[in-house]
Amino acid sequence: MRDDLPPGQTPTRRFPLFTVDPVAPLAAGAFRLRLLGAVEHRLELGWEELRALGEEMLVHDFHCVTGWTRTATRWQGVPLARVLERARPTAGATHALAWSRGGYSASLPLEDLTAPVVLLAWSLDGAPLPHEHGGPVRLVVPHRYGWKSVKWLAKIQLFEREVEGYWEMRGYHRRGDPWRGERYG
Repeated sequence: MRDDLPPGQTPTRRFPLFTVDPVAPLAAGAFRLRLLGAVEHRLELGWEELRALGEEMLVHDFHCVTGWTRTATRWQGVPLARVLERARPTAGATHALAWSRGGYSASLPLEDLTAPVVLLAWSLDGAPLPHEHGGPVRLVVPHRYGWKSVKWLAKIQLFEREVEGYWEMRGYHRRGDPWRGERYG
């Protein structure tokens, strides 16, 4: 066992695919992201508007709850915190559901979404994000298990309470911290 990986994880350079809600490919120009709920300003951003917010690169391990870790994964995109600043979460906002175009959702505390390592990613390892990995834009929350990094991102809905997403409703851990082995319940 490697001590630079979370407990129970095995390194891989492959990027296995797991999908609950497959959707048809979407051209980048047709992409729309909505931010709503417990925000002062509802937002809807298209591809060009999102890209205009700047680009940062993040190199981080990506951990799957099934036990693999893709090490040194290189993502490029805009920090979600920068987008949330424009929407201005209300004083009572504590949690969010991130939604895919197909209806899949993941629950996250607002403090996880505003972490500096969280991106709205449009690039993987120096190339446009492929459809099978969530392109044109996916959420990347590298300090949580991969089910929190929603592919085919369409909407982020803020709440003033915790709300369960797809896997949380099915017994997965609410936080999903790989370093604590928070896989289930």
